[in-house]
Amino acid sequence: MRRRRLGWKRPNLRRAALRGCCAGVALWAGGVASVHAQEYYTQSDFGGVGLMQTPTARMAQEGEFSFVLSRTTPYTNYNVSMQPIPWLEGSFRYTNVSNRLYGPRSLSGSQTYKDKSIDVKARIWQESRWLPAVAFGVRDVGGTGLFSSEYLVASKRAGRFDFSLGMAWGYIGNRGDISNPLSIISDRFNTRPASGTGATGALSINKFLRGRPGIFGGVEYHSPWDWLVLKAEMDGNDYKHQPQNNNQPQRWPVNLGAVFRVNKNVDLTLGYERGNVATAALNLHANLATHVGPEKSFDPPPEPVSFTSTPVSTMPTGPTQGTGKAPDDLASMSPRATVSAAAGEGATDRQAPAQVDWAQVAKTLRTNAGINVSSIRQRGSELVIQGEQERFFYTAEAAGRATRIVDNRVDGSIDWVTVTSQRNGMDIVDTSVHRPRFIELLNHEIDLPTFRRSVEQDPPTAREEEVLYRAPLKRFTGGTSIGYQQNVGGPDAFILYQVYGAGYATFNFNRHLWLDGVLAVNIANNYDKFRYDAPSNLPRVRTDVRKYITSSDITMPNFQLTGTKKLGQDLYGMAYAGALESMYAGAGGEVLYRPFGEKWAIGGDINWVKQRGFDQDFSLRRYHVITGQATGYLDTGFHNVTLAVSVGRYLAGDWGSTVDVSRQFANGTRMGAYFTVTNKSGNSGYGEGSFDKGIYVSIPFDALLPNSSRNRATLMWQPLVRDGGARLNKRYTLYTLTNDLDTDLFDKNLGKISQ
Repeated sequence: MRRRRLGWKRPNLRRAALRGCCAGVALWAGGVASVHAQEYYTQSDFGGVGLMQTPTARMAQEGEFSFVLSRTTPYTNYNVSMQPIPWLEGSFRYTNVSNRLYGPRSLSGSQTYKDKSIDVKARIWQESRWLPAVAFGVRDVGGTGLFSSEYLVASKRAGRFDFSLGMAWGYIGNRGDISNPLSIISDRFNTRPASGTGATGALSINKFLRGRPGIFGGVEYHSPWDWLVLKAEMDGNDYKHQPQNNNQPQRWPVNLGAVFRVNKNVDLTLGYERGNVATAALNLHANLATHVGPEKSFDPPPEPVSFTSTPVSTMPTGPTQGTGKAPDDLASMSPRATVSAAAGEGATDRQAPAQVDWAQVAKTLRTNAGINVSSIRQRGSELVIQGEQERFFYTAEAAGRATRIVDNRVDGSIDWVTVTSQRNGMDIVDTSVHRPRFIELLNHEIDLPTFRRSVEQDPPTAREEEVLYRAPLKRFTGGTSIGYQQNVGGPDAFILYQVYGAGYATFNFNRHLWLDGVLAVNIANNYDKFRYDAPSNLPRVRTDVRKYITSSDITMPNFQLTGTKKLGQDLYGMAYAGALESMYAGAGGEVLYRPFGEKWAIGGDINWVKQRGFDQDFSLRRYHVITGQATGYLDTGFHNVTLAVSVGRYLAGDWGSTVDVSRQFANGTRMGAYFTVTNKSGNSGYGEGSFDKGIYVSIPFDALLPNSSRNRATLMWQPLVRDGGARLNKRYTLYTLTNDLDTDLFDKNLGKISQ
């Protein structure tokens, strides 16, 4: 058996600011001294853990996700912040500048200016008894760099008070209190290039740590009431060097604020900044790592079982491995030889495998365990259920339900129940459960760690077996749904949206070959405002998006023939042809080598594609290209961080690489970021932007709905749609189809086997 475990420039200003902070703290503290601070941290106006305008060295709880809407005249910020690992914070932001136009009125009318940016903060030192926490961060790391800034900040807690002090270059430190200490290295650090001069999307590293830095800091007071946090900060910006010459009056550099925790997911911040502006912010937040989905009230309950059993005196050695019969030690257990026939409600008397109505069992397995059975086989004392999971996100939950169903119907000749997970005709992984031990777990006779030795996952292998049932192929499946798509932050409108109805259908020629498609019908949109085509010096492989979206109310986003095959042990293959996505049709193939129980995989795809007509029907345009990438995947073993690196040719004919780094939590939620650099990056042809980048979060529907689901909701924040670094948006990928090989996800959710 195989088991897998898986500086100061104006001293008078400084003194006034410090006196203001201290006075405010003394007033709010009310004489409270040493008390333990609360465990949560609040967000700043710009997103990310901080005070008002400035960051701190603090980090949110691992897995925290926040959306912050803040208003400080003339800026409105829409921030999304994520905490994928304990020491790293990432944020994406749209800033609406209410007193500046997006562009010429002929282009954008009266729409106000929108700026997009990404922030990163990393903790480089954890707080100890005597030393503070220290973090380094970069605000507005790419793009026009209107609000670009780099900073070093330290935070130290004292009872209910949390003090911070930092030094910043750029926007946060625009007051320029001290000379740049890095000027001893080079004189070029003395001058910072003007913000907003670079290409949109550019990584303006020529600004990093340049110019005169400013000093900022403050204090956060966690009151005795959980619902109230008070803040005071000394702003490092004097607002005399604002981007777009949008300078603002500042009476004094101390900002004050109060955070009211409405409930565990909602914070409301009211403040007074620059000595003349009232501010407000709303923070909606949740911890995606610890989030528990709603009760699955729409799922059928698992079948109850009988708890009358014979004690097991010897540990099981594993399911039958090609012998056609149970090993002697398992046979001696006779797990159901003396079990009463009283089973769960609705169950039949236990029978020998040859006498069981397997067609009815297959039906029950689909309705109760979510398994679309293709066959049921017997290997000695092991029963093998082969099929595709259609409902339950967690493999362990489905295996537990299947074992209950078998236990209620099959006699003691079967002591191992194995579920072979299939995806589109490919066997992915065997999950085997020792039946007697499982019943003991349900009856609380053993605990989960003990039971863990009685369940295993193995690669599917051909063995001597008897086919008890083979399910007929269901040729046709289909359904309908409501969809939504949007384009955010363009010159035509802040949000361009469409709500549409979709019909989808699949015709199966066999379990490895199928034809499927999607037909979409417009329901409502504001695309009448969509008139702007982004500039580009490359072939328009993506920036024609406006024409694809607005040309027709009835579209066919996808219509393709797909075939899969398991080419060998751990080697998977797929071929496809048709309308592969909304903008491209063609043909291609993919292979993936993903060894069972390993932390790595490698694969590649190659495709010949041609642009589709703007109506998304069967018409084609002239542009065609050969595109594809080789990709390596590595589960680093560090906080469940996965690194995926792709190298190859993109849709515009450019060559380059994409790096994707993501963190998956125990419940399946994933946070990640990516960037793509090609030989057209920089100033050589991207047009709008210089390289592609974005952050995303992928949440299982199972964590959101009152019914179990295998689907995911993926939210992507991408500053711009570009032609450089553009990839084919394939409907299926082999790495996704083989996700059941994630043994870490199985182990972390093993407790669901008894639910």
